[in-house]
Order: sequence, then structure tokens, then C-alpha cells
Amino acid sequence: METKRDIEFLYEVGSFRHMKRMWQRFLNPDFQNNTEHSFRVAWIALALAAQEKTGNHEKILKMALAHDLSESRCGDVDYVARLYTKRDEHTAVKDIFADTSLGEEFTELVGEYEKRECLEAKIVKDADHLDVEFELREQGTRGHAIGGILQTRRDESVYPKLSTESARRMWRDIRVSNPFDWHLLGVNRFSKGDWQSKG
Repeated sequence: METKRDIEFLYEVGSFRHMKRMWQRFLNPDFQNNTEHSFRVAWIALALAAQEKTGNHEKILKMALAHDLSESRCGDVDYVARLYTKRDEHTAVKDIFADTSLGEEFTELVGEYEKRECLEAKIVKDADHLDVEFELREQGTRGHAIGGILQTRRDESVYPKLSTESARRMWRDIRVSNPFDWHLLGVNRFSKGDWQSKG
């Protein structure tokens, strides 16, 4: 039974990439999907933990991968819909992991994440907030105004909820960052290859 349920679970995880984040309805159909969001949240969380020099990195990674998985069954809601929607995320997580080899561990991890009491949960939630900042910055470079429109509101309501100094510093740094620097300033054909300036 466990192997069969693991396979079903893994198909559900694969289907998670088809779950759209509700940001899309705010006039922008190309926001990341839930899988893309969770992937970057995991990397942000690991970077924050490394900067803070603390936390159980394995636990952080597992928590980040699972932090929004309930949305596979409950759907994503944006900041408007959240006021009108009741979701049973606890039951969704329990049912998603039921009878899998990961069930007990991940059900407990998601519960810990939702309580936000342990350091790892706080780091993952910080990463969740920061991923939105990254995406809004990226969208701004594509000419979408939503990031600028939400900036003051997010500064007043989300920034104070960040738990770590590393997250607060990263938040500020994202605001002045260039999403293209990773390839323009990194090793590429212009800097190290055949397009390098000879002058």
C-alpha cells in the first residue's frame, strides 16, 4: 500500500506545477506557478539559514518544499480572496500524505510550519515573503506596475513580520537589485569568452 500511495503522492506533486498562483488575476498571466514558488522558497530559506548561521537545514528544506503543498487540494488564494475563503489546509495535508512513507514526518513538519514557533518555520516564512519580493522586482523589469503599487503596503504590513535580520536585509537589497545581474555581471561570453573586449 505504501509504495502505491507514494506513487500517487508523487503524481500529485508533479501536478502541483499546474496550480496557478492567484496573483495572475491582477492583470498578469505570467506569474510563477506553485512549484516554481516552492522551489525558490527552499533556496531562499537555505540562504537565510546560512546567513544566520543557525537552523537545521534539512528540516528547513523539507518544510519549504511542503509549505504550500496543501494548495494542491485547497487552491491558492490571494490577498483579496483570503478574506472570503475558508480552506481546510490541515485536512488537505493529512490526506495528501496519508499512507505514504513520508506521511507522519511531513504532516508534523507542516503543522510546525503553520505554528511559526520554531526557528526553521520562521525562516521558511521569511523566505515565502521574500519570494514575493523577488517576483515583484522581476515583474517590474518587465514593465508590470504591481510591485511599485504594492511596495508601501508591503513595507508596512509584511516587512514588520519578518523574523530574521538576514531576511530584513535581503528585503532591502532586493528592492535595489537588478534581476539581470546574475548573468550580466557573471561569467559569460562577454566577461570570459570569445566576446570579451580586446580594448
